[in-house]
Amino acid sequence: MEKKIHIIQSIRRKSIFVLGFALVVFLMAGCDHFNHKEKFDKTLLSGYWLSGTLYEYYNADGTGYTWDILDDVTEEEAQHFTWTLEKSTLTQIHQMEMGGNVPKTYTVTKLNATTLEYHDNYGKYYTFTRER
Repeated sequence: MEKKIHIIQSIRRKSIFVLGFALVVFLMAGCDHFNHKEKFDKTLLSGYWLSGTLYEYYNADGTGYTWDILDDVTEEEAQHFTWTLEKSTLTQIHQMEMGGNVPKTYTVTKLNATTLEYHDNYGKYYTFTRER
């Protein structure tokens, strides 16, 4: 009888340990311990950037505009946007001429004094060089 009680207590201890371990694993799964997103310095973004025929201009106040000379658009006719850079996520909110806003989100992979690289979630990659 004592042997039976000892076996039951042993099973309970092991069960409590397994349940405790499972609880810790479950709670840790909700944490983002492995977030490897780089953090880029948004002050480096200010200025003129060129990628082929596409220009982008970023003001330090979070505004900017873009134009493409291939589409026969000049800087004066550029499309305005607001922007934010949080860690490696660049968000541009483009203001349409007829009203409305179009958000565009990119992942920045490189940002330094001379180069800006980012891509969208659809496989479109951009590499810009600082112009002025």
